[in-house]
Amino acid sequence: MHTSPIESPVGQDLVLVGGGHAHVHVLKSFGMRPIPGVRLTLVARDLETPYSGMVPGLIAGHYQRADCHIDLLRLARFAGARLIHAEAVGIDRTARRVLLRGRPPVRYDVLSLDIGSRPSLNTPGAAEHAIPLKPIDGLIDRWERLADRLCAAAEPLHVAMVGGGAAGVEVVLSMQRALRHRCPTVLPRFTLVTRGRLLDGHPPGVARVFRRLLAERGVELREETAVAAVEADGLELQDGTRIACDAVVWATQAGAAPWLAGAGLALDERGFVAVDAGLRALNDPLVFAAGDVASVKPHPRPKAGVFAVRQGPPLAANLRRALAGQNPRPFTPQTRFLSLIGAGDAHAVASRGSWVAEGGWVWRLKQWIDRRWMRGYQDLPAVRPALRGGAPAEMRCGGCGAKVPAAVLARVLERLDLPGNGDDAAVVDLPAQGPLLQTVDFFRAFVDDPYVFGRIAATHALGDIHAMGGAPLTALAIAGLPPARGAIQEDDLHQMLRGGLEVLDAAGARLVGGHSAEAAEPGLGFAVTGVAGPTVLRKGGLRPGDALVLTKPLGTGVVMAAAMQGRARAPWVAAALEGMQRSSGPAAACLAEHGAAACTDVTGFGLLGHLLEMLDASGVDATLDLGAVTALPGALELLDAGVASTLHPENARAGVRLVGAVRGARTELLFDPQTAGGLLAGVPADRAEDCVRALQGLGYPQAVVIGAVVAQVGPAPRVVARGA
Repeated sequence: MHTSPIESPVGQDLVLVGGGHAHVHVLKSFGMRPIPGVRLTLVARDLETPYSGMVPGLIAGHYQRADCHIDLLRLARFAGARLIHAEAVGIDRTARRVLLRGRPPVRYDVLSLDIGSRPSLNTPGAAEHAIPLKPIDGLIDRWERLADRLCAAAEPLHVAMVGGGAAGVEVVLSMQRALRHRCPTVLPRFTLVTRGRLLDGHPPGVARVFRRLLAERGVELREETAVAAVEADGLELQDGTRIACDAVVWATQAGAAPWLAGAGLALDERGFVAVDAGLRALNDPLVFAAGDVASVKPHPRPKAGVFAVRQGPPLAANLRRALAGQNPRPFTPQTRFLSLIGAGDAHAVASRGSWVAEGGWVWRLKQWIDRRWMRGYQDLPAVRPALRGGAPAEMRCGGCGAKVPAAVLARVLERLDLPGNGDDAAVVDLPAQGPLLQTVDFFRAFVDDPYVFGRIAATHALGDIHAMGGAPLTALAIAGLPPARGAIQEDDLHQMLRGGLEVLDAAGARLVGGHSAEAAEPGLGFAVTGVAGPTVLRKGGLRPGDALVLTKPLGTGVVMAAAMQGRARAPWVAAALEGMQRSSGPAAACLAEHGAAACTDVTGFGLLGHLLEMLDASGVDATLDLGAVTALPGALELLDAGVASTLHPENARAGVRLVGAVRGARTELLFDPQTAGGLLAGVPADRAEDCVRALQGLGYPQAVVIGAVVAQVGPAPRVVARGA
């Protein structure tokens, strides 16, 4: 019997929901000191998390976006954590699963919540007409839309900020400062409205300073003024008066995520998770919470970033204790702390207890503190691969002894609601018309999210059938899974197959069986059988005069290679993953409708390699407009920096048949291997423009004509490059 050593299997799942200030510390802590046998998963709605203390400075123009955002993809990779890019919408505490919007739930053994707060828009009209400050992770986009509107006005508009806490004061002054530089000729008028006294809860001296600053900057202050309703053109006040304004920004006390009410957790009177001094839920020892979403019952504190930051270390320590079956240690937050509030320009106000100071030096101190904190999560040590365990723990059987346990497989099939009678092979009735098309693809996981990986694997496998103008009928799955506790292995297999099954179902293909086995790392593939359409699209049908149409941008290889090296920005990876999940089925039908006579899918050999296959089979040359070839976000920048997939050098050997190209990022893009790439087809030139418009309308926004087919002039087909 063949045996092979592996790392110790995954025994526990620690799931972090939300990328808040406390959780980024937990991620870094586990990256520095992982626990063998514990798998860390981050569920995040957004891939970049802003540092709340620097967002007003970003609005004011003191910082760039990258200065005050933490790339969760890079941090998760450093931590050896899976990143699930999804929004949590609930918890099934009985089954220990986090419910996610639009996709299967994720299991946990220990769970931690750090999802912040949401705007409390209970005032009539606020939800329809106000611009909320929270959630903070979307504030910059909301601000940019408001700023564009204010600057495009023919005359100065009036903006009302509702909320007199630190956030409202700091943001209104930051907005005013930004607009003084952005559109000084139509600078809006600002009014700050607060139900109580300005900066209630801060030392009286802080409020006195900001009353003076607001007056000096021309911001009208309306204290002890309660808003009864928000309308499209103003505020109705509870005293019966009205404030006419053109925009309302809402900075009042925020509330908890609505789904917490159905989670069965003990909550406080405002709907936040009630936790003990160890940050553990009062009625569930497996659930922890920190930051704004948590209400620490023994130590009530304001919902401020300073407290969320300080909760990071004790939360990380107590999560480790929970995974070891130990009780958490209590944590007592500070009662006196340094508060730093920016005043829009290079000026800030500091307070600690009754001490208050202001000036440019306070602003410089605030910048130093904020930047130092950010560097701790941006300037990470060298990224290393995720650790599933530690030293090799056991020898695992190979051959059929390495199959996934039958009980695990049976439970997964039951959860997927797949029919089966236990026979050795599937029995399929095939249609009478047309020849059969068969293809198989398999690759190891290159993304930590098993559900997304399953979708990409199925999309990639279906690409060959679609490229030939066929309709997929059936699929067999081939899955490899690392050893793990039964419940964990079951969930991983379910996630992968659920993702693949959704793609197959949408394409009209039935998953009729497959094979699973233990492997050193996750892997998935599909053997797909289809039936040819009326016209079989082959690589050899290109004709001189055809236009070359490409349906998707290039760059998946370099972006994912950079992600593995910790050099890709999260939005770049998100765009690549989205593109890899986009089926080529509708594109293939569209190309056929517009007269395509030859087609292929662009995958591992890169655009140039697959184009040359078509030219060789057709006996023609091609011209290629390098400037027209579309690229995924970040792909050209990464190639220019020398990043490349491991297959890139071999693909680049085909460059000897590329004439007229200057080596640079746009040329290197042609060699980049693609996963679930787009289709490349020859379409009659007089129909190409209509074809591209139709493709864009079908959800391929970067479909484009990239060149033309011409008669062969040399002994072997070649590609003549033109353009930049």
